[in-house]
Amino acid sequence: MGVHEGRGNLAKSIKELNRKWLETKGSWDDSTSDSFEKRHVLPIERDLRNAIAAMDAISIHLSAARRDCE
Repeated sequence: MGVHEGRGNLAKSIKELNRKWLETKGSWDDSTSDSFEKRHVLPIERDLRNAIAAMDAISIHLSAARRDCE
């Protein structure tokens, strides 16, 4: 799997996480769910977004390395 495919999978994972969490919040909306969201869901989403940003950066460097090797 290349960088672009992996990035796409992570982007889909963020959408799926958000979709599932909104679905869950429909039936679990109290202070405990708020705490769970802050302690678990939001950090996972942040980490996924950071991974995507890192993949974008590495993709630029990989493209430059490929051009340099031609």
